Amino acid sequence: MKSHHLGGSGVAVSELSLGAAALGNLYTPIDERQSWAAVDAAWDAGIRYFDTAPHYGLGLSERRLGDALRTRPRREFTLSTKAGRLLRPGGPGGDDLANGFAVPADLRRVWDFSADGVRRSIDESLRRLGLDRIDVVYLHDPDNHAEQVFTEAYPALEKLRAEGVVGAIGAGMNQAPMLARFLRDTDVDAVLLAGRYTLLDQEGLAEVLPEAAARGKSVIIGGVFNSGLLADPGPRATYDYAPVPEPVLDRALRMKEVAQRHNVPLRAAALRFPLAHPAVASVLVGARSAYEVQDAAAMLRGPVPGVLWDDLRAEGLLSEGVPVPEGDDGP
Repeated sequence: MKSHHLGGSGVAVSELSLGAAALGNLYTPIDERQSWAAVDAAWDAGIRYFDTAPHYGLGLSERRLGDALRTRPRREFTLSTKAGRLLRPGGPGGDDLANGFAVPADLRRVWDFSADGVRRSIDESLRRLGLDRIDVVYLHDPDNHAEQVFTEAYPALEKLRAEGVVGAIGAGMNQAPMLARFLRDTDVDAVLLAGRYTLLDQEGLAEVLPEAAARGKSVIIGGVFNSGLLADPGPRATYDYAPVPEPVLDRALRMKEVAQRHNVPLRAAALRFPLAHPAVASVLVGARSAYEVQDAAAMLRGPVPGVLWDDLRAEGLLSEGVPVPEGDDGP
């Protein structure tokens, strides 16, 4: 599988990467064997970039991912986690489904974007992961903490990178404007943009992607299916983690019809689409089973003819200015 370096760093990421939120029991539980099988399938498919966070399952995702990767040659994979939420005793009890995870709520999340909080977060993540280093650290969802993030958290990450503690730094969010500010005003290596550069939503094309390209930085694209709608459009699908609005569902179904005319699953087009932009280094896909990982890898490798993109434009489903992949022919 192709790989790309993040910005000017020496940190390489595979073009398809595994997001490990599901390993933290996102929405529904999975067992240890299933989580291991998902990571094994990713490795067998050539995936060498894995992303997690303390937020995912109150640390469960980090523990499971670390367990599954510990037997792999450390120099052969890239691992990212995130800082911004510390895990502390004294959770409310019950389950954590209010935050999206089917785990006991025996810990509480504490927002902390102080310099000390960033260092503590990385130290605690290393212990949960049981690995010798973290390659990439993103500031996680700093939407409501801008002042502290730019005056304390980011400088702390920059110092850790200079010390060689981490190889690359950035921020990960579900919105574009603040990531564009990171690219303009800091020396991040990469940003993780979730849900804002997909077949249905190209908000990231306004600022984030051009800024990254102009400055030699990288963008990791998450949420490529917009939380499920582009994987399997239908009235019961979700769009950005909420019930899908009817106009958005109609657009997704029209895209599916175009893709079907060319014998291409819509999820294949959705996975391939972001990689057409030169600033995009990797597409991050969440998976909870070996089958889902194998399917994502197969979709990325499968042929998508150029006429499919032409038809999406002709039907007003993609604008002329949006980059699209080079077409290839099927067997």
